[in-house]
Amino acid sequence: MTIDTTVIQCDQFIAHPPAVVWRALTDPVMHAKWWAPGDVRPVVGHRFTLDMGRFGHQPCEVLEVEPERLFRYTFAEGSLDTTLTWRLEPEGTGTRLFLEHAGFDPDSPLGRQALEGMGNGWPAILSNMTSALSRP
Repeated sequence: MTIDTTVIQCDQFIAHPPAVVWRALTDPVMHAKWWAPGDVRPVVGHRFTLDMGRFGHQPCEVLEVEPERLFRYTFAEGSLDTTLTWRLEPEGTGTRLFLEHAGFDPDSPLGRQALEGMGNGWPAILSNMTSALSRP
């Protein structure tokens, strides 16, 4: 068995139905509440940027959309050139959210730094989503 060291994988149970989690992933106002501001929309081919604060504006492009099931887009085109894949599965009255952040270049200093930083950061970001969805 081999372990792919260029991929971050996380999963988080969120006590909200898939429609609510989907909105958090694809509505710009909701998205800004838990991760980053940007004109995210679930439309294949849509290009947008995410404002990552001190890391700058990161260009993205939507690659695949299956409403309330799958949302996939490029992230940080021209620098990291990675891909985010969000997969939603109903679980009881909530949703199991799976994240795969793939395509890091472990041979570049930026790729190694981003892989380590984002690998440590994604669990907190997913926790932010859970908190944001729990607020009125």
